[in-house]
Amino acid sequence: MKLTMLLLVIGCLHASARTFSQEKITLRMETKEIKKVLFAIEKNSNYRFLFDEQVIKGKPKVSLMVENAPIDDVLGKIFSNTGISYKILNTNLVVLKETASPVDINVKEVRVTGKVSSSTGAPLSGVSVTLKGSTVGTVTDENGSYSISVPDDAMLQFTSIGYKSIEEKVNGRTTIDVVLQVDETPLNEVVVVGYSTQRKRDLTGSVSSVKGEEVAKMPNTNPISSLQGKVAGLTISNSGEAGVAPVVRIRGINSTNSASPVYVVDGIMQDNIDYLNPADVETIDVLRDPSSIAIYGLRGANGVIAITTKRASRGQTRVNLVSSVGVQKVTSKIDVADAEGFKKLYNAQLANLNAAPFDYTNYTANTNWQDLTFRDAVINTNSVSISNSGEKSTTYLNIGYNTQDGVLKYNNYQKYIARLNEEIRITENIKVGADLSGFHWIQNPTANTLNNSLWAAPIVPVQEAEDTYYAMPSFQRAQVGNPMASINRFNRTWINKGFRVIGSLFAEVKFLKDFTFKGTWYTDLGFNNSRSYSPLPFKFINLGEGAAPTTTTYDNTVRTGVTQQQEEFKRFQQDYTLTYNKRLTGGHSLTALAGFTTIYSQSSYVNGNRQDTTVNVPNNPDFWYISTINQNNPGNFGGGGGMSSVVGAFGRLSYSYKGKYLLNATVRRDGSSKFAPANRWGTFGSVGVGWVVTDEDFFKINGIDFLKLRGAWGQTGNANGFADNLYKPGITNASTAIFGDNVYTAIQAAYIPDPNLHWEVVTGTDIGIDVKALKNRLSAEITYYNRTTKDILTAVSLPNETRSFFTNLGKITNKGVEVNIGWNDAIGKDFTYGVSANFSYNKNVVNSIGDKTNFQLIGNSGANLTETGRSIGYFYGYRQVGIYQTTADLSKMPAFSNSLPGDIAYADVNGDGSITSADRTYLGTPFPPYSFGINVTAAYKGFDIILQGQGVAGNKIYTQRRIANFAVLNYESNRLNAWTGPGTTNIEPILDNSRGNNYLFSSYYLEPGDYFRIRTIQLGYTFPNGMLGKAFKQARIYISGQNIKSWSQVTGYSPEAPIGSILAGGADNGIYPVPAIYSFGMNLTF
Repeated sequence: MKLTMLLLVIGCLHASARTFSQEKITLRMETKEIKKVLFAIEKNSNYRFLFDEQVIKGKPKVSLMVENAPIDDVLGKIFSNTGISYKILNTNLVVLKETASPVDINVKEVRVTGKVSSSTGAPLSGVSVTLKGSTVGTVTDENGSYSISVPDDAMLQFTSIGYKSIEEKVNGRTTIDVVLQVDETPLNEVVVVGYSTQRKRDLTGSVSSVKGEEVAKMPNTNPISSLQGKVAGLTISNSGEAGVAPVVRIRGINSTNSASPVYVVDGIMQDNIDYLNPADVETIDVLRDPSSIAIYGLRGANGVIAITTKRASRGQTRVNLVSSVGVQKVTSKIDVADAEGFKKLYNAQLANLNAAPFDYTNYTANTNWQDLTFRDAVINTNSVSISNSGEKSTTYLNIGYNTQDGVLKYNNYQKYIARLNEEIRITENIKVGADLSGFHWIQNPTANTLNNSLWAAPIVPVQEAEDTYYAMPSFQRAQVGNPMASINRFNRTWINKGFRVIGSLFAEVKFLKDFTFKGTWYTDLGFNNSRSYSPLPFKFINLGEGAAPTTTTYDNTVRTGVTQQQEEFKRFQQDYTLTYNKRLTGGHSLTALAGFTTIYSQSSYVNGNRQDTTVNVPNNPDFWYISTINQNNPGNFGGGGGMSSVVGAFGRLSYSYKGKYLLNATVRRDGSSKFAPANRWGTFGSVGVGWVVTDEDFFKINGIDFLKLRGAWGQTGNANGFADNLYKPGITNASTAIFGDNVYTAIQAAYIPDPNLHWEVVTGTDIGIDVKALKNRLSAEITYYNRTTKDILTAVSLPNETRSFFTNLGKITNKGVEVNIGWNDAIGKDFTYGVSANFSYNKNVVNSIGDKTNFQLIGNSGANLTETGRSIGYFYGYRQVGIYQTTADLSKMPAFSNSLPGDIAYADVNGDGSITSADRTYLGTPFPPYSFGINVTAAYKGFDIILQGQGVAGNKIYTQRRIANFAVLNYESNRLNAWTGPGTTNIEPILDNSRGNNYLFSSYYLEPGDYFRIRTIQLGYTFPNGMLGKAFKQARIYISGQNIKSWSQVTGYSPEAPIGSILAGGADNGIYPVPAIYSFGMNLTF
């Protein structure tokens, strides 16, 4: 390293230079490099050396044997015959230079003082201020102030975690104030790690970050939807239904209860973040490993998604407008038969049943029920934020309005959002703040199941008049209704409304230079109201068979109905933390945190319904209330509620030596009211270590800029998804009894309690490597993890008992690999681009269900099974091996006793020569073991483009919509290839819904769930500053397409697997489509 100030001091350097200090040196070193000898002196004394590496490069090794020797004598021995001169300044700083260099005898020492602040004007404490090329340095205090003595032409370096380092030439100055800018390079990104933050470079676990600007660019009403395909190990299944949140999983499923992660928004733990405005997000950090999540205690067992919302920055007032409008389209409808195809297939089915032909004389329509059911729907997001700052305060206000029409008619969702944040710095050491969010939402859920639109016969016309519809044919009338009659009858007659207020207050005090105390108090209050109205049915025209159509009206006994439900919930959380942060001499850095938290939750609900009149009431929600006027029909009423509390104490220790040896350790003790007092408390913790190999002197591999090895182990308690007080008996209604003229309702235990219920225990291990290479253009993160949950809380059935027994049993393991690879580069000064890809593999295994008795957990009427040795909720049924072609096949192949030619042939798994229920076997998993994503960005001058793809592989989807045989339903396209005689097909069974064996759950009803989807294509343009006038600080517009193309063998509306419940996942029973979205948006800053 070249130091120009060395050129100024050579004239006054000589071997006999006198020292200011009288400190003696004792040292014994044999044949060592000069650099190592000097470092040894620094370690054992107060002397510090300043030199250019070139001065000592190539000099011979020295041996030194001194005891209580003056520094002049020691240095004379070291530099004898080396051509190196030195001078000792008054601060014990020793400056070295080659003797032959130019001399300046006027070198002086000065004391420099100053203040370091951020771009917002806030003082920065803990900033390292060092003399370049030496170990001489200091750190700023809580006011950002520093003082250091250096040569008058020295170079000072200012460095701090999360900020860009800068250098300042002294040039004789005695006061130097500097402003540090936030460093947004990946290694210096600051991420949330639990009650504090940490530089990504110093992490010992797996944490992925997504910037808020990436979230705001997508036309989604929920910010989590924007993460799909961006984070390895994070699986998201979106619903196209308006107002329905996505299902999120991190590293598979580790419990039979809840598998959803906890959301931590600005410190408050939540299960639902629908109230968040996507444009209000600053960063989202996904925490996956044990060393990152253990400090969150029982709520963090399934992973943590930490969201930081925006705050005001110091400077002038800014107004930001973010808006987008888009159209949603169903691009992949299920291929079903039209009228002619239906007649052909139904005629064949009747022939196979030896039934009389159906008379189609009056059925001349060719109705596409799906086209009538779906629509092109609008999605619109809007957000306005205002930020302002004064000398000691900052204010941030955000107001948003989002609306989404569902692609299924009359489905709609609206939400109104407002958030206010205020922070005040009372003194240099005391800061207080408040955050208040309000959220109001209105949802009109869909009133029609999509199966009606798939099953209804296409030969039926829609309607005769506004209140008169055509009935389905006799062969399906009792089971399938006219889809449009159902949709229009219940047009906006089901309304859900909700209000929610989330508030927080905090106070932060810094004292004794290195200590910070912070107290935060959170409140979350919500009220939901659901009302639905059942109007009287429409009139129906029965076309009949070979007869004149007849019109029927509803039964006079049918009455209108109203259902109401009200829910209230409240949640209070308080956190207290004490942090000690110290950067010690010699390269040691230490952060210690201790804290205490309490969480109290309470919820209640009441519901009721009744039927009242034979006359329709106005289609106005203001009339949809339950009254007690008609005492002859009082209706049904119910309600319930619960409460729970958690108390926790926690601590974390983070240590770093010279930034290359890293240690993070946490401990947490939680008590939960969900368990009996004797089992209420649990203590858990984690430890993580890291080694930055590239900071070692021996590591000299060209092209490798950064290499870190890391490992973590941790243990967390889990109580997610547990009902309150399961260790106590629950009460439910039973049968009634009559005593005299009175009717009494009996009560009984709702389940069998286990007083020994205790925590599920999740133990995890992570091993990973982080690399940056080729001038930081190439980055890679590879992680192996192993996570095991034991003592899983499970509801099991007992012999001769209808009630469930809740107890701890079983163990589940998830093992996997996560890979993130990225490349960022520039071509010339105007074109930049980046490519990143992520991949994850997760293997889920149920190690046991019970220590002595291997229970089986059944889902979806036996289609899903959970048992020892397999993945959770796997598909369990018969495996198709073909179609019985002839009666001879039946005599040669294992079969059911009533099987006939044209039936599905199943594998004889147990080899007993016949097909029975014992031949059911493993057929695949509903949960994708493989997931991957690719993201491409490019920018040229003002233009930018975003390309994103995402997919999964290895799972199966159960086409449950096809298995119904209770009526003659419309046929999907696969039935065009149905068996009609020997040799016609070995896949599709005969058209005959009386053949019950063909409707048993089997591999015939499964299809591969693999898919790759173009998730996003977006083209944007940012206007040059001043182009739109002085009022605009920044302006960007864009056009975007989402979900526009998929490659898959899935025959349903969407390739995204319907996750469903944990024990009964993967069933497509007419799931809501995930539509393509074509949108236009803008982001303006004033």
